[in-house]
Amino acid sequence: MTPFVDRMIRAAKLDVNLYEEVEADKGSMGQAMGVVVLSSLAGGIGFMQDAGMMGLMIGTVGSLIGWYLWAFLTYIIGTKLLSEPQTSADLGELLRTIGFSSAPGMIRVFAIIPGLGMILNLLASMWMLAAMVIAVRQALDYQSTYRAIAVCLIGWVLQAVILAIIMAMVGGVPPESVIEN
Repeated sequence: MTPFVDRMIRAAKLDVNLYEEVEADKGSMGQAMGVVVLSSLAGGIGFMQDAGMMGLMIGTVGSLIGWYLWAFLTYIIGTKLLSEPQTSADLGELLRTIGFSSAPGMIRVFAIIPGLGMILNLLASMWMLAAMVIAVRQALDYQSTYRAIAVCLIGWVLQAVILAIIMAMVGGVPPESVIEN
Protein backbone atom coordinates (compact mmCIF):
# COMPACT_ATOMS: atom_id res chain seq x y z
CA MET A 1 0.00 0.00 0.00
CA THR A 2 1.36 3.44 -0.88
CA PRO A 3 1.96 6.01 1.86
CA PHE A 4 -0.74 8.21 0.30
CA VAL A 5 -3.39 5.47 0.40
CA ASP A 6 -2.29 4.52 3.92
CA ARG A 7 -2.73 8.13 5.02
CA MET A 8 -6.21 8.32 3.48
CA ILE A 9 -7.25 5.12 5.27
CA ARG A 10 -5.85 6.39 8.58
CA ALA A 11 -7.66 9.71 8.08
CA ALA A 12 -10.94 7.88 7.44
CA LYS A 13 -10.33 5.78 10.58
CA LEU A 14 -10.12 9.10 12.50
CA ASP A 15 -6.53 8.34 13.54
CA VAL A 16 -5.49 11.31 15.68
CA ASN A 17 -1.81 10.55 15.00
CA LEU A 18 -2.37 10.89 11.25
CA TYR A 19 -3.73 14.41 11.72
CA GLU A 20 -0.71 15.33 13.87
CA GLU A 21 1.56 13.83 11.20
CA VAL A 22 0.12 15.81 8.27
CA GLU A 23 -0.06 18.97 10.40
CA ALA A 24 3.72 18.78 10.83
CA ASP A 25 4.52 17.54 7.29
CA LYS A 26 4.72 20.62 5.08
CA GLY A 27 5.39 18.35 2.12
CA SER A 28 1.94 16.75 2.39
CA MET A 29 0.01 19.68 0.89
CA GLY A 30 -0.20 17.96 -2.50
CA GLN A 31 -1.52 14.82 -0.84
CA ALA A 32 -4.12 16.83 1.09
CA MET A 33 -5.26 18.45 -2.15
CA GLY A 34 -5.32 15.01 -3.76
CA VAL A 35 -7.65 13.73 -1.04
CA VAL A 36 -9.98 16.68 -1.60
CA VAL A 37 -9.98 16.11 -5.38
CA LEU A 38 -10.56 12.35 -5.07
CA SER A 39 -13.32 12.85 -2.51
CA SER A 40 -14.89 15.52 -4.73
CA LEU A 41 -14.71 13.25 -7.77
CA ALA A 42 -16.30 10.44 -5.74
CA GLY A 43 -19.13 12.78 -4.78
CA GLY A 44 -19.45 13.98 -8.36
CA ILE A 45 -19.59 10.45 -9.73
CA GLY A 46 -22.27 9.62 -7.18
CA PHE A 47 -24.19 12.72 -8.28
CA MET A 48 -23.77 12.14 -12.03
CA GLN A 49 -27.10 10.36 -12.46
CA ASP A 50 -28.78 13.58 -11.28
CA ALA A 51 -26.46 16.23 -12.75
CA GLY A 52 -24.33 14.56 -15.43
CA MET A 53 -20.81 15.67 -16.33
CA MET A 54 -21.51 19.29 -15.41
CA GLY A 55 -22.31 18.19 -11.86
CA LEU A 56 -18.99 16.35 -11.73
CA MET A 57 -17.03 19.42 -12.89
CA ILE A 58 -18.90 21.92 -10.73
CA GLY A 59 -18.70 19.62 -7.72
CA THR A 60 -14.95 19.11 -8.06
CA VAL A 61 -14.09 22.79 -8.55
CA GLY A 62 -16.58 23.84 -5.89
CA SER A 63 -15.08 21.37 -3.42
CA LEU A 64 -11.58 22.73 -3.97
CA ILE A 65 -12.79 26.28 -3.46
CA GLY A 66 -14.83 25.18 -0.45
CA TRP A 67 -11.81 23.37 1.06
CA TYR A 68 -9.63 26.46 0.86
CA LEU A 69 -12.40 28.78 2.04
CA TRP A 70 -13.35 26.55 4.98
CA ALA A 71 -9.68 26.17 6.00
CA PHE A 72 -9.18 29.94 5.79
CA LEU A 73 -12.31 30.65 7.83
CA THR A 74 -11.34 27.96 10.34
CA TYR A 75 -7.91 29.53 10.65
CA ILE A 76 -9.39 32.97 11.40
CA ILE A 77 -12.08 31.67 13.75
CA GLY A 78 -9.81 29.16 15.47
CA THR A 79 -6.73 31.31 15.96
CA LYS A 80 -8.24 34.78 16.38
CA LEU A 81 -11.76 34.40 17.81
CA LEU A 82 -11.84 31.09 19.69
CA SER A 83 -8.19 30.36 20.41
CA GLU A 84 -6.95 28.66 23.55
CA PRO A 85 -3.72 29.83 25.26
CA GLN A 86 -1.66 27.09 23.54
CA THR A 87 -3.24 27.56 20.09
CA SER A 88 -0.57 27.86 17.44
CA ALA A 89 -1.25 27.17 13.78
CA ASP A 90 -0.82 28.51 10.29
CA LEU A 91 -3.11 28.24 7.27
CA GLY A 92 -1.01 25.45 5.76
CA GLU A 93 -1.52 23.23 8.79
CA LEU A 94 -5.27 23.65 8.51
CA LEU A 95 -5.28 23.09 4.75
CA ARG A 96 -3.37 19.83 5.23
CA THR A 97 -5.42 18.45 8.12
CA ILE A 98 -8.78 19.57 6.72
CA GLY A 99 -7.81 18.18 3.32
CA PHE A 100 -7.26 14.74 4.83
CA SER A 101 -10.56 15.01 6.72
CA SER A 102 -12.23 14.66 3.29
CA ALA A 103 -11.09 11.02 3.04
CA PRO A 104 -14.39 9.52 4.28
CA GLY A 105 -16.09 11.25 1.36
CA MET A 106 -14.72 8.56 -0.94
CA ILE A 107 -17.73 6.40 -0.09
CA ARG A 108 -19.93 8.86 -1.98
CA VAL A 109 -18.90 7.18 -5.23
CA PHE A 110 -21.36 4.40 -4.32
CA ALA A 111 -24.21 6.93 -4.37
CA ILE A 112 -24.42 6.20 -8.09
CA ILE A 113 -26.28 3.02 -7.06
CA PRO A 114 -29.98 3.90 -7.21
CA GLY A 115 -31.54 4.30 -3.80
CA LEU A 116 -28.26 4.75 -1.90
CA GLY A 117 -27.51 8.39 -2.72
CA MET A 118 -29.19 10.16 0.16
CA ILE A 119 -28.10 7.63 2.80
CA LEU A 120 -24.48 7.55 1.64
CA ASN A 121 -24.25 11.32 1.34
CA LEU A 122 -25.61 11.73 4.87
CA LEU A 123 -23.21 9.11 6.23
CA ALA A 124 -20.27 10.65 4.38
CA SER A 125 -21.15 14.14 5.62
CA MET A 126 -21.33 13.06 9.26
CA TRP A 127 -18.12 11.02 8.96
CA MET A 128 -16.27 13.91 7.28
CA LEU A 129 -17.51 16.33 9.95
CA ALA A 130 -16.19 14.02 12.69
CA ALA A 131 -12.85 13.85 10.85
CA MET A 132 -12.78 17.61 10.50
CA VAL A 133 -13.38 18.13 14.21
CA ILE A 134 -10.36 15.92 14.92
CA ALA A 135 -8.33 17.70 12.22
CA VAL A 136 -9.16 21.13 13.65
CA ARG A 137 -8.58 20.06 17.24
CA GLN A 138 -5.14 18.71 16.34
CA ALA A 139 -4.11 21.56 14.02
CA LEU A 140 -5.14 24.24 16.51
CA ASP A 141 -3.71 22.34 19.50
CA TYR A 142 -7.04 22.53 21.32
CA GLN A 143 -7.64 20.73 24.58
CA SER A 144 -11.40 21.04 24.08
CA THR A 145 -13.19 19.00 21.44
CA TYR A 146 -16.26 21.20 22.00
CA ARG A 147 -14.26 24.24 20.92
CA ALA A 148 -13.20 22.39 17.75
CA ILE A 149 -16.85 21.51 17.08
CA ALA A 150 -17.86 25.17 17.49
CA VAL A 151 -15.10 26.33 15.12
CA CYS A 152 -16.14 23.73 12.51
CA LEU A 153 -19.82 24.61 12.70
CA ILE A 154 -19.26 28.38 12.55
CA GLY A 155 -16.84 27.93 9.65
CA TRP A 156 -19.21 25.61 7.80
CA VAL A 157 -22.12 28.05 8.07
CA LEU A 158 -19.99 30.98 6.88
CA GLN A 159 -18.50 28.93 4.05
CA ALA A 160 -21.94 27.74 2.90
CA VAL A 161 -23.29 31.29 2.87
CA ILE A 162 -20.27 32.63 0.96
CA LEU A 163 -20.41 29.80 -1.61
CA ALA A 164 -24.16 30.32 -2.04
CA ILE A 165 -23.60 34.02 -2.72
CA ILE A 166 -20.80 33.29 -5.19
CA MET A 167 -22.90 30.70 -7.03
CA ALA A 168 -25.87 33.06 -7.17
CA MET A 169 -23.64 35.85 -8.52
CA VAL A 170 -22.22 33.72 -11.32
CA GLY A 171 -25.65 32.36 -12.19
CA GLY A 172 -24.88 28.81 -11.10
CA VAL A 173 -26.71 26.53 -8.77
CA PRO A 174 -29.49 28.14 -6.72
CA PRO A 175 -28.28 29.18 -3.22
CA GLU A 176 -30.57 26.71 -1.43
CA SER A 177 -28.89 23.82 -3.33
CA VAL A 178 -25.41 24.92 -2.25
CA ILE A 179 -26.42 25.22 1.40
CA GLU A 180 -27.97 21.72 1.39
CA ASN A 181 -24.67 20.24 0.15
